[in-house]
Amino acid sequence: MGHKIIVMNKKFLEIADKYKPKLNIERKVLKGHDCLLKENDSDIYDFGNHYTGSIKISLSTKGRFPDAPALLKLRFAELKDEFEEDSKNYHGWISKSWIQEELIHVDYFPTVLDIKRVFAFRYLEISVVGISSNYQLHVDSVELEATTSAPKLEAKGNNKREKQIDSISLRTLRECMQEEFIDGPKRDRRLWLGDLRLEAITNYETYKNYALVKRCLYLFAATATEDGVISQSVFTKPEVFGDEASMFDYSLLFIPTLLDYYMETFDKECANDLLPLAIKQIEIARRRFYGDIINDSDQLGWCFLDWSLELNKQAGAQAVYIYAEEALVKLLKLLGKDYKIYLEDIEAKKKAALNVFYDKKLGLFVSGKDRQISYATNCWYILCDILSEEDSADLLIRLENNKDAIKPVTPYMYHHYVSALIASGLYDKAYDVIMNYWGGMADLGADTFFELYNPQNKDESPYGGKQVNSYCHAWSTTPSYFLRKYYLKSR
Repeated sequence: MGHKIIVMNKKFLEIADKYKPKLNIERKVLKGHDCLLKENDSDIYDFGNHYTGSIKISLSTKGRFPDAPALLKLRFAELKDEFEEDSKNYHGWISKSWIQEELIHVDYFPTVLDIKRVFAFRYLEISVVGISSNYQLHVDSVELEATTSAPKLEAKGNNKREKQIDSISLRTLRECMQEEFIDGPKRDRRLWLGDLRLEAITNYETYKNYALVKRCLYLFAATATEDGVISQSVFTKPEVFGDEASMFDYSLLFIPTLLDYYMETFDKECANDLLPLAIKQIEIARRRFYGDIINDSDQLGWCFLDWSLELNKQAGAQAVYIYAEEALVKLLKLLGKDYKIYLEDIEAKKKAALNVFYDKKLGLFVSGKDRQISYATNCWYILCDILSEEDSADLLIRLENNKDAIKPVTPYMYHHYVSALIASGLYDKAYDVIMNYWGGMADLGADTFFELYNPQNKDESPYGGKQVNSYCHAWSTTPSYFLRKYYLKSR
């Protein structure tokens, strides 16, 4: 039976709490529509953009005295077409309690419904499920109180399309910047390590809230297990505790996240505080190796890479290990510490990967006993600097032409695909992927970018129903990072 990991390091928690931000509050009031609602009537309110927060609804009545309560159903939606779905038809594997709807009895009028729950939405539907025929309901106003720890920031771009994508990316990150970087305000609302890394690098190019990144790094450090394992995620409410689960790649990505933070801030105290934990992730990860090749696993969730049940993770996991160990070497160099032992391990792991996972006939990296070809595997090998820039570019061309290759499923993996293209010098191709993939979400009317987007199947969900999909998700925010770092300064 699982158990939560309580804070193991009180000192680190105290440091994290020191950097807890004060949230900015934005209020928006919509006047009620000129209509009276009776049983089975509904009305939709559009707040004009995506918000994360709570609401108050002012209600009054017309007609005779309210001789019975009104039973109302409130539904919140990030996209308007979410209203086409009925929660009764959801039978997915994660709890339907994540579906944003409330059933409320109202006994007395006039009244103000002060609903304290946090919702992620643009649209609110108010439906009358039951009401006496003696009176009708009138919505006088709906007031939103939204929160974020990010300031307002103007979108950038050399053209309308770039500005549109940058604006949506900024909004996505802004909504996920609360008291920590959360993965999505609709569902989970916790700090995930894979998401944090991408949120942080985008933040460095945009909002520059270094204190929030520092807080999150210390939260992960505070909740590491006694053995030094860093959890895949951290809960902060009602108390701080680490997820009982960890993932091979997410734990390792603590190292480049720390390196990126140090290279932005030169915060030596933080780097020295957390360096032992960074080193520990490499030591723990080595236990999964037999010699210099990582052992494969059928265990669900042992390694992430992408939201795909068919994706074999073995070769990609080894590439992430090399990538993380290279980040550790860079960090040790910057801090003036010895790193030679890690260089030897990196070379051994790269040599073994080329011998076992690189198919010379195909000119691609393969994974697992079935020698599976995927974007995830090959992109991570480019990112761990195993090939020259020219050879990496040739590999990506072969990958694109291989019909059997498993393509990315999430914006998380598309981020790494774009990163691999840039690392290979294919800047124009990377730009086209940004414009077409994230632009595809924009064309669907996105105010924020989604957790999952498959251009070939826009209703796809890894959970068994799109009603629980997050349409504002941290790992989708990186177009602002790419555009501002590589394109807007030079185009």
